[in-house]
Amino acid sequence: MTRSWWGWGNVEDAVRGPELAALLDRVRLLSAAEPEDHPPPPAASLALRPPRAKPPASLAGLCSADPADRAAHTHGKAFRDVVRNLHGDLRHPPDLVARPRDERDVADLLDWCTGAGVAAIPYGGGSSVVGGVEPRLADGRPAVTLDLERLDAVPEVDATSRAARIQAGVYGPRLAAQLRPHGLALRHFPQSFEFSTLGGWLATRAGGHYATLYTHIDDLVESLRVVSPAGTGESRRLPGSGAGPSPDRLFLGSEGALGVITEAWLRVQVRPRWRARASVRFGEFAAAVAATRAVAQSGLHPAACRLLDPAEALVNTGVSVGGGVLVLGFESADHPVGDRLARALELCRDHGGAPDAPEERDGGAGGSEGGDAADGGAGGGSGAGAAWRSAFLRMPYQRDALARHSMIAETFETACTWDAFDALHHAVTDAAHRAVRAATGATGVVTCRFTHVYPDGPAPYFGVIAPGRWGSTVAQWDDIKAAVSEAIAAHGGTITHHHAVGRDHRPWYDRQRPAPFAAALAAAKSALDPAGILNPGVLVPER
Repeated sequence: MTRSWWGWGNVEDAVRGPELAALLDRVRLLSAAEPEDHPPPPAASLALRPPRAKPPASLAGLCSADPADRAAHTHGKAFRDVVRNLHGDLRHPPDLVARPRDERDVADLLDWCTGAGVAAIPYGGGSSVVGGVEPRLADGRPAVTLDLERLDAVPEVDATSRAARIQAGVYGPRLAAQLRPHGLALRHFPQSFEFSTLGGWLATRAGGHYATLYTHIDDLVESLRVVSPAGTGESRRLPGSGAGPSPDRLFLGSEGALGVITEAWLRVQVRPRWRARASVRFGEFAAAVAATRAVAQSGLHPAACRLLDPAEALVNTGVSVGGGVLVLGFESADHPVGDRLARALELCRDHGGAPDAPEERDGGAGGSEGGDAADGGAGGGSGAGAAWRSAFLRMPYQRDALARHSMIAETFETACTWDAFDALHHAVTDAAHRAVRAATGATGVVTCRFTHVYPDGPAPYFGVIAPGRWGSTVAQWDDIKAAVSEAIAAHGGTITHHHAVGRDHRPWYDRQRPAPFAAALAAAKSALDPAGILNPGVLVPER
């Protein structure tokens, strides 16, 4: 497989043929203009500025100045990143891409960057959608991207405590492959699983497979090891501790601004054997939300509890429903879970839900991992839930295809308390529709789904699809994004539930966090990174 330099995933998996034809048919329902394809320029044709940094001889073997390598590390994978790549707009490429072989190399690279005044951008899989890995620096200094892909081993497994020591540069599939012989799995499956790394999950506090209970990578961390310009630190392996503020919490979500996470001890699980799942249709969205809240507050802890509103269900699964579809899934390595699903379906019926026929599976000893990234159930099946699972991993590829055809297609997510959801949902949806009309002159489509749910609130994930103007789609999306971000901030939501802050969310993050905490974070940055070389501009202002 060949990784795409400009867009999501593998070149061979791009949308084409009948899938592309069907996608463009849907585009024609939104736009009067015939969609025209704008293929990406070859990486070799890009006129990148020459490298402005030269490593010492001792580190030169770790560093690449290859233009294609630099181009692939210039942006993340947000809509605006993809569109800029399609236009050949790579005005902030890293000057070098460094690939340390071990922790000593990481420390040596940070020492060189500190002394030379070169910015160091820690990099996992590059799947950031918030400008978190882009060397977009206010002072224009040289930048080196630290790609940790060589740190990709699982050196140690503690089967007794059910934990594993894992290097930060390992990609999701390779991590799963190394745990599989032990009958274990991390059970953290973000949509980016195939193209993101453990270090990226930790540095961005990624949300994963579980819709309830173990929703974020935070919940699975036993200890961290971090290299910063001020030194290397490792927290003690403990199941829990009340000894002051948690050192791990300082680095979880730090986005490479405080140090480079090189490895971690993670709580792993026996691979699930029993699974049960069903989807439930509702006639009214309010009833679907109430049923989802009842399940979230029941203590049943489903692995999957994803509510799709009618627009989301229709656009991404082709299923037409009046009020939405709730996709439910349960799993366990220890016991059958059919009774839990049955009780969840009772709660849904209490709110007018109409379940499809439930499916149960006993995967046998050792379990399986098919379909994990979508909903925690094994692959296959039928109905709305199966259609959702099929569509889930294709969404980023379809987004890229839409971007090539001048369409605006992007998402934004938040979280709020249940009592605030109705007002937030109305305000954000209204703001998105108004911003789409102002930016494009069209109505567009705004969708909503819940990716995660908690006893005290949901994590709504919104999507926008609208016709754009080639050459203006980045600016059009930026206007839409600003409008919905303002609505989120005004109605009690967080600027991000699991996509991190990066550079794109900074204005709203600065308003969301308490001022004393902002001062403490800036002080921690100064103590750990005195020269301010680590991912400047992320979380705190550049110095």
